[in-house]
Amino acid sequence: MLFDSDKVQREHGLVAESIRNQLEPLARELTIADQSVRKLATIQHLRTPIEAELDADHHVLELVEALHPTPAVGGVPPSTAWETIRETEDFDRGWYAAPIGWFDGDGDGEFAVGIRSGLARGDEISLFAGNGIVADSDPDDEWDEVQLKLRSILDELR
Repeated sequence: MLFDSDKVQREHGLVAESIRNQLEPLARELTIADQSVRKLATIQHLRTPIEAELDADHHVLELVEALHPTPAVGGVPPSTAWETIRETEDFDRGWYAAPIGWFDGDGDGEFAVGIRSGLARGDEISLFAGNGIVADSDPDDEWDEVQLKLRSILDELR
């Protein structure tokens, strides 16, 4: 189903293309592998592995800065997308969608995008998840998808 969906392919293509464009200035060589499906317990995603051989000794935070925010959480084009997000979201994203990871004294490290997360304060927990929205997104389908994304967190809280 994911391979056959024009909407999902367009959404995923925007993210993969943007990551490639963001890494190109730092890379001597860029390899983009074939698309596959990553199946998780409650949801599945398209996956396109992208590897870069860097053109110099870069600190991992340079890569984080080049890649953040990915279109998966920030949209494209970035300035228009962020303006729309600020106008429509009625909450502060806080750490949601932020780069979360580690680095050492040599500038090596590993980071991921902080999605499908929760923030606990006292006896309240705020959960965060989102979807890629494109022109032909169906609001009901997007709502169902975000419920699936949150299910693993909610199951653990019950």
